[in-house]
Amino acid sequence: MGKPTGFVEILRQDRTYQPTADRIQHFAEFVIPLEDSELKKQGARCMDCGIPYCHQGCPVNNIIPEWNDLVYKHKWERASEILHSTNNFPEFTGRVCPAPCESSCTLNITDEPVTIKTIECAIVDKAWDEGWLKPQIPNHRSGKRIAVVGSGPAGLAAAQQLARVGHQVVVYEKNNRIGGLLRYGIPNFKLDKHFIDRRMSQMQAEGVKFIPCANIGVDIPVQRLMDEFDAVVLAGGAEKPRDVEVPGHDLDGVHFAMDFLIQQNKRMEGEAIPDEVAITADDKHVIVIGGGDTGSDCVGTSIRQGARTVTQLEILPKPPEREQKALTWPNWPDKFRTSSSQEEGCERDWSVSTQSFSGENGTVQTLHANRVEWKHDADGRMTMQDVPDSAFNLKADLVLLAAGFVHPVHEGMLDQLGVKRDYRGNVEADTDKYQTSIDKVFAAGDMRRGQSLVVWAIREGRQCARAVDEFLMGSSGLPR
Repeated sequence: MGKPTGFVEILRQDRTYQPTADRIQHFAEFVIPLEDSELKKQGARCMDCGIPYCHQGCPVNNIIPEWNDLVYKHKWERASEILHSTNNFPEFTGRVCPAPCESSCTLNITDEPVTIKTIECAIVDKAWDEGWLKPQIPNHRSGKRIAVVGSGPAGLAAAQQLARVGHQVVVYEKNNRIGGLLRYGIPNFKLDKHFIDRRMSQMQAEGVKFIPCANIGVDIPVQRLMDEFDAVVLAGGAEKPRDVEVPGHDLDGVHFAMDFLIQQNKRMEGEAIPDEVAITADDKHVIVIGGGDTGSDCVGTSIRQGARTVTQLEILPKPPEREQKALTWPNWPDKFRTSSSQEEGCERDWSVSTQSFSGENGTVQTLHANRVEWKHDADGRMTMQDVPDSAFNLKADLVLLAAGFVHPVHEGMLDQLGVKRDYRGNVEADTDKYQTSIDKVFAAGDMRRGQSLVVWAIREGRQCARAVDEFLMGSSGLPR
């Protein structure tokens, strides 16, 4: 703790954004970083708590107080070493993670947590700029071959860890480019894709082989992997979207959110989208159903595409403006939040249940909804009831369903493997061995836990890598 009084003397300062009128004209990142002098002061605010609750909040258990103090002392390279000891890709989490570590910060009791996410991002960005992040090429090769299916954060983390201890790793990706939903699901204005390409180059130098356009169970029989590799890691996403199964949901103009986002990201990569399947928001009244991060990404993308209006609906009640710290801290609180995309020009409404869609000539024109209220039943569970005489309609030229994802796609690879699934439809595996019901087959990330955060995927990829290494070698020096 370099400055014992820092948290008293220095106010919280975070990154800022380009003005809204400017940033909605492009799809580039718009966050304005802090200067090194300000980052030094923000690092000084960390109290180096005896019990660092930020560790509890961070799924990868980042050693946060140490690198906060190192930034304060201007020891950036050492800060990068400590940061990368727990997180393979802090440039991803430093941009798209919701920062549960900050909710767990002791200073968050007064609503002024340390700017942990901003400092994390600054450390890794400086490490790349200064050339400190070299490939970690192993001193020996084990002779073991491992297939990783899926190149999202879980697959990439597992692949990098396994390659660094000498295994031959091949990553299979069904799409044209590597990155999974990091590349195709998250808009460029939140995560520029050159960060993925840069990590790919590092991993290739470490021995990882990437094979895109390889849909296991469709293009390549899963048995080939079982025959050719000593272990297989299933690290795909929970890509089965939750449908809004009401009358009219099959009308043209009603689409799953990820179909919309993937198309835009493909355009940014220079891939052509045929006119007959193109989904765009230009000059349309857009309705986004779902209030999470995916819905927010749809809002920002629609605004940039030139939507006439954007309305976001949430079936749950509006969260409280402030959480009750005595009941929630240091856990992630349910409270009202506004994303940068929602700030750009979005109407939001809560406790709204979509009843149907209607239109003409097979194309959606109107969303029909009513209001609901949530009450506790006799068992204490929250239940939803329709509010009488609360029906209303919204003009809708484009409806984007962002109500979450239910489980991985079963058709193809999982059905061919016959791997056991849990009650939610995810691949069943524990968080100790990460082994599935099939010998030498492992699962991690959204494939195992269901839809979750990038930081959870990185954690599971790292832990799964250790489990695979132990399985193949009898022991492992990889961290959990």
